[in-house]
Amino acid sequence: MTDDNTSLRAALAAATEDQIVFDLAGIADNYTILQRELPGVAVRFAMKACPVDAVLACLAERGAGVDAAGPREIAQALRSGVPVEWIHYGNTVKSDRDLAEAHRLGVRDYATDSLEDVAAIAAHAAGARVFCRLATDGDGALWGLGNKFGCSPADAVRVLAAAREAGLTPSGLSFHVGSQQMTADAWRWAFDRTAVTLAALRRRAVFLDHVNLGGGLPALGYADRYGRPLDPPMDKIFAVIREGMAHLTEVCGHHLDFLVEPGRYLVADHGAIRAHVTRLTGREQPDGTRAHWLYLSVGKFNGLYEMDQLQYPLVFPAHAGSARLPAVVAGPTCDGDDAFAQERSLVRVPADLASGDPVWVLSSGAYAVSYLTQGFNGFRPLPYTWIHGAGTGRDRARQPGRPREVRGR
Repeated sequence: MTDDNTSLRAALAAATEDQIVFDLAGIADNYTILQRELPGVAVRFAMKACPVDAVLACLAERGAGVDAAGPREIAQALRSGVPVEWIHYGNTVKSDRDLAEAHRLGVRDYATDSLEDVAAIAAHAAGARVFCRLATDGDGALWGLGNKFGCSPADAVRVLAAAREAGLTPSGLSFHVGSQQMTADAWRWAFDRTAVTLAALRRRAVFLDHVNLGGGLPALGYADRYGRPLDPPMDKIFAVIREGMAHLTEVCGHHLDFLVEPGRYLVADHGAIRAHVTRLTGREQPDGTRAHWLYLSVGKFNGLYEMDQLQYPLVFPAHAGSARLPAVVAGPTCDGDDAFAQERSLVRVPADLASGDPVWVLSSGAYAVSYLTQGFNGFRPLPYTWIHGAGTGRDRARQPGRPREVRGR
């Protein structure tokens, strides 16, 4: 959330109970920026980042489809108004039952990365289009994602050739450079690997029609686990992607369509949590030093699952001019992992905080809903709502109303 997002700040100030608030206008702004930076590239929103009907509908109205991981996400996307032809099954891990259900729902595009999965798709989703995911090393990302998914270029050739032999349409290649990718070089490396694979496929007379650029586009409002602001080189990243697309088209020898699967890039900075202080404490440590701990009503298990790698910006609206002291920030549960990383990561917080004081957790729109438990330690998942705010003022001018509480999806 940027400092000029007055609509979201007004909604947080109006909220009297803990909740997550999404600014649909801000999300729409980011979608518009993405279209401007990558013209002609189809967007398939990685809905796991924010599986909220209003967000899906907002993006679908502007032409975005979804990257879904299974039948339940597919069904939710359809209910939210996403056309089935804009939905692809982007998970390479699929059971026979889930494949059959996705095919029954009308999905015809499936990710794969193994011969076994190709055989299952042919058996349960006859006539489908498949795109093969290439493995990446994830270097430069906060979450690399490099081991569970994807195959080598040589395997990709075998997989897509087998898909053709099984009566499927070998339609594309995909990659994912890792979540919250902070370098342009990661995309350059992925494009080089994809070019090698396209050339090998061309020699086998396997001609594809698209390349899926995957996710990884970073949010802008985070600090890392040590409190250092994350400042991804967005201009350079987009330039490398545009250059890479031109190179792949040249290697392929015919027109290629391109897709991209942003998640946190679209929603992280346009969602925030209204929380409250549980307690600010001071305790002597085993080494004799004194440490302060700020316990919040939200943490790893009810909205801030990524707090082991990130520091979300905190605003204390009732203590703007107060003296500050360094503290470990932690959630409310009886679990030692429910805290910001503690090594060299103290946060300066108002010294006069009292139980019940409001706290705004900014840039928390990605995965805040997705990772909510069903009440770990008895702490309920947060309700969520949304506003049709003014975003950053670049595309919308509507004023926010009081946020409406929603108790589930």
